[in-house]
Amino acid sequence: MEKKDLLGYGVLFLGVALLIFTFFSAFSFLRGDLSLVGSTDLLKAFGEVLGPLVKATIHVMYLGIMGWVGSIMTMRGVQVVTGLRKEEKAAKQEVTPDKQGSADQTARSP
Repeated sequence: MEKKDLLGYGVLFLGVALLIFTFFSAFSFLRGDLSLVGSTDLLKAFGEVLGPLVKATIHVMYLGIMGWVGSIMTMRGVQVVTGLRKEEKAAKQEVTPDKQGSADQTARSP
């Protein structure tokens, strides 16, 4: 394997690993205690809910950014790997017609 191949597969697998980690992190977050606070005093209830709400918002933003970065890395890894394969196919197709063209020219020469 060449350096480009290793780089492409490395980025691809790192992106997939980040997506898997994000999924399991979100899954464990949602399996946690998500209890609602009930109170007759609106100000007291708002004060009790504000801390966990901010914590949950930060956690969701963190997971969103991790998922976004993981998907971008996965997409770039796939582009590098498929781009390398397209280059290899193009190189093989260029080599094949040249050999046939030179053989045709030698057959036509007197």
